[in-house]
Amino acid sequence: MKITNDMIDPQLRSFAWIGRLMMRPSERHLRMLRFLQKATKGRDIKGLDCSQVSIASRQGTHNIRARVYRPLDAKPDLPVLLYLHGGGYAIGLPEDGGAVIKQFIDTRACAVVAPDYRKSLDAPYPAALDDAYDTLVWVRDNAATLGTRTDQIMVGGHSAGGGLTASVALRARDQGDVKISFQMPIYPMIDDRMTTPSATDTNDPVWSSKTNAVGWSLYLGDLLGKEGAVPYTAAPARATDLSGLPPTATYVGDLEPFRDETVAFVEALKQAGVPVDFKLFTGCFHGFDMVNPNAGVSKAATAFILEVFAHAVDNHFAPQN
Repeated sequence: MKITNDMIDPQLRSFAWIGRLMMRPSERHLRMLRFLQKATKGRDIKGLDCSQVSIASRQGTHNIRARVYRPLDAKPDLPVLLYLHGGGYAIGLPEDGGAVIKQFIDTRACAVVAPDYRKSLDAPYPAALDDAYDTLVWVRDNAATLGTRTDQIMVGGHSAGGGLTASVALRARDQGDVKISFQMPIYPMIDDRMTTPSATDTNDPVWSSKTNAVGWSLYLGDLLGKEGAVPYTAAPARATDLSGLPPTATYVGDLEPFRDETVAFVEALKQAGVPVDFKLFTGCFHGFDMVNPNAGVSKAATAFILEVFAHAVDNHFAPQN
């Protein structure tokens, strides 16, 4: 899908260069970006109670750094959101989601736990998923310390974080050890095959087909290109059974590579009987709401997901076994 300037929302056009400058389709460029991102490590969010924990992996091989965010006047029994940051599975830090995390907490008082999961530049699948899931189990087991509810554990994330959200929800359903009340896989990176019209030969300014190919190559490692080797917990678009997943909300831009895989995932969820809130935003490339959060369409997308999040906090519960 070739994107021309006139197809982009007028308030986003002048920001497209930021994506083209930041994202280049090479492992070397991703490593450079990761080095630059270290400057934000440990940064707090103004107006929130911010702390850091070290979570022992269930494999016993390493510790997972995670940020914990709570309202300053936090009351007991808060809902809790496991937030998974984006970055193509290769880069990024939990601190990158500061603005989004603040919006969730301001919308409904809750705790947010955001792990610094292992990136594909260091370890391919299932390292990131293992870390995200280990953090989910830790959230369940440490509710008393966190001051959170065990029947309102939610999962959400943008881009690769959206893909991990879907993967975590699938693993939780399959294993039956953690109940998730609500998930937000926002414009998720979930299909390694890259054969849909929106993912084919796209020049999306933030995440082009070439960059997408590099991202999946790093994440899947030796699994890439092997027939039948890629599990649906690595690429959730490959899942053929989506029954039993929690209520879901997501949105996606109509110009971005993940458009078709997101729409197909939403339709499959609906067919499986899963309640879904979904919106498609016109004239939007990948990460449009992050690149220019002040654009009218970005504000509309943010308002949509916060409204659905508020409804989920008020209405969706999933008691643990």
